[in-house]
Amino acid sequence: MAKKNYEKIDCPVDFAFKRIGGKYKGRIIWYIAENKNILRYGQLRKFINGVTPKMLTQTLRELEDDKLLKRKVYHEVPPRVEYSLTDTGKGLIPFIEQLKKWGENQM
Repeated sequence: MAKKNYEKIDCPVDFAFKRIGGKYKGRIIWYIAENKNILRYGQLRKFINGVTPKMLTQTLRELEDDKLLKRKVYHEVPPRVEYSLTDTGKGLIPFIEQLKKWGENQM
């Protein structure tokens, strides 16, 4: 997968939204944090309504490339993969909590 080029972004807000923007990224980060910082692929599919397997895989890869998620593969049958937040990903939780509160007040 090609590396993203964030060097051309000169606005910190744009930089942040390039990394966490999108339909599923915030929810993935939130659900992992809410579940003791570890979730498996199948659990994420259940939590995120409407996401296709292809889109979930692509989004998880982007979050991993951006160093917001860690992916741990267990070499066993059947294969098991767990996703957890990096320290950088954990740093987003207070902001996502604020967005959640804002959203609750707008509904």
